[in-house]
Amino acid sequence: MKMLINGNSIDKEEKIAVINPFNNQTVDHVPLGDSKDARDAIHAANKAKKSMNEMSSRKLSRILYDIHQELKEKHREMSELITLETGKPIRDSRVEMDRSLQTLLMAAEESKRIHGETVPMDAAIAGRSAFGFTIKIPLGVVAAITPFNYPVNLAIHKLAPALAAKNTVVFKPSTKAPLAALKMAQIIGRHLPDGSVNAITGSGNLLGDEIVTSNRVNKISFTGSVPTGLSIAQKAGMKKLTLELGGNDPLLVLDDADLDMAVMGAVAGSYLNAGQVCIAVKRIIVHEKVADQFIDQLVAHTKKLKMGDPLDPETEMGPLIDEGAAIHVEHRVNDAIENGAQLLCGGNRKNAFYDATVIDHVDMGMELVQKETFGPVSPIIRVKNLDEAIEVANGTPYGLQAGIFTSSIENAKRAVKEIEAGSVLINKQSTFRTDNMPFGGFKMSGMGKEGVKYAVEDMTRSKMVVIG
Repeated sequence: MKMLINGNSIDKEEKIAVINPFNNQTVDHVPLGDSKDARDAIHAANKAKKSMNEMSSRKLSRILYDIHQELKEKHREMSELITLETGKPIRDSRVEMDRSLQTLLMAAEESKRIHGETVPMDAAIAGRSAFGFTIKIPLGVVAAITPFNYPVNLAIHKLAPALAAKNTVVFKPSTKAPLAALKMAQIIGRHLPDGSVNAITGSGNLLGDEIVTSNRVNKISFTGSVPTGLSIAQKAGMKKLTLELGGNDPLLVLDDADLDMAVMGAVAGSYLNAGQVCIAVKRIIVHEKVADQFIDQLVAHTKKLKMGDPLDPETEMGPLIDEGAAIHVEHRVNDAIENGAQLLCGGNRKNAFYDATVIDHVDMGMELVQKETFGPVSPIIRVKNLDEAIEVANGTPYGLQAGIFTSSIENAKRAVKEIEAGSVLINKQSTFRTDNMPFGGFKMSGMGKEGVKYAVEDMTRSKMVVIG
């Protein structure tokens, strides 16, 4: 697979191997881009701004519909490519493509709804004889930097709103899973003026720094780790930023919860994509009155999960992105056990696979739950009441999403008011997301909101027009 700069496929002598985490075989190679490639992409994006800005909203919407149609025709190919490069079960890769297509349609519609507002100038003394209104104009060049876990959907959440608002894009996908993202960028690029979409691959330190520090980039939309997000914020200067930096998402199960529903939510939330989801359930906070019953059911369902070849439609959980990621999870779990936690099931690693794991009697000070553990682990923290549950839920530097299972509207209201998170979900686990909802966290989970309408708004500027 090649890079895309100014409508041209760009290759390099030096390559990066993309490895299938299931069998450790090479799927393909991508170019190892350098600083010049990043500068060329930024230059091409700036050169294409005029063509994008002159395009009518109607035409742009139609183009986004055409892109949707071509991607829809390549649904099977794209889904398999996602699975090959990430190890994600094919059933989940197909869902990712479904969501990506839906997000594109939302952007196609939103591109026709970008408008300003009238301003009552006569509300001020000096404006008595004037009238005014605002218009929305593009920011210019949007840089999109994405991780490996949802290589198409997370990219679409950045590229589609940027293009709907008539911006141009410099896109850097993760080198761990760049193939489906590059193919998507090439498809989009064929429908738009050269330079409107540019996709480059290579070292995050090298390409990322070139993008982040450039005064010819107007906005950075980044999904990834807290350290990288903090580095971007420090280096970006006068740019708009959207930073989605992950989470340590709690699931509260109270003594009045529907336990069957709560268990299914915990299973779905803890093990989706082998736990490699920013909004995965990473802490299960259970009222002590129902903890034993809840845990028995959770362990029973966890043991039934089918692990194996991600291309098998029956597989429910595949490997982590690489063996290093699995070793990291293994160390976190072992550390918790050494410090008094009780392993109930799982806890085994083979290469990049790590078993779906339930671990009880976890203390909030343990690294397993104090930091974001990106793996298929269900850590149980027992609490005495709702007060303690909320205190535990808020007891990390993160605040992306939280779920609570309860039959009490009063408990739900308290959770909504007091849990420090960008979304609080009642009787749903934290992995619930629709692609049109505002998405983004508090505290170290980041800044800004995604979700097509909200991303489009943040990718435009308001210009005031006054007629005397």
